[in-house]
Amino acid sequence: MASTYRGNGDNGDEGSTEGELNEWKHRAPYRVHHKNEHFNARYEGSCHCGKVTYQLSREKPLDAKYCHCTTCQKIHGAPFQWAAIFHKDDINFTTPIMDEGRNMILLFPTLINFKDPAERKNFEISCHMFYPQRVLDINDGKPKWSGISDNSDLIDDSPQEAVNELKRKRQEEENKKD
Repeated sequence: MASTYRGNGDNGDEGSTEGELNEWKHRAPYRVHHKNEHFNARYEGSCHCGKVTYQLSREKPLDAKYCHCTTCQKIHGAPFQWAAIFHKDDINFTTPIMDEGRNMILLFPTLINFKDPAERKNFEISCHMFYPQRVLDINDGKPKWSGISDNSDLIDDSPQEAVNELKRKRQEEENKKD
């Protein structure tokens, strides 16, 4: 039997949400939460052009970071990008979107329509990543990682308490191996 997949994401079902081929439409993040369901939309956002819109239910992201890698510099045309990480269950896309297949969503807080300036504080960064690739120094007292946080080394500009905590964690991991 020939496939009805059309390359545009439409499998020939004319928008149906029923049947085995459409099971994915009922899983996060694709499942649309209806107004009568329990989904507390705290924030609303969209892509740059506004065609993809979404809502977020979690008050604070799982983490928020500034990334200084050269890829982010090129993509954003900026010295770094601000990213926030959420579980897929924390997002409700109000327009269709494709998914990269991971369990998390990476969003850019600059695209969220904060209702109150105080909400922006919920997205305060925890660290900087790929800091050696920076094009400007940021003296904000946040840990600065040479690569992906916790999977790389803290660099000299990091606060001493963050360096001490990393040493402690790595020593504990070594002790568990012995």
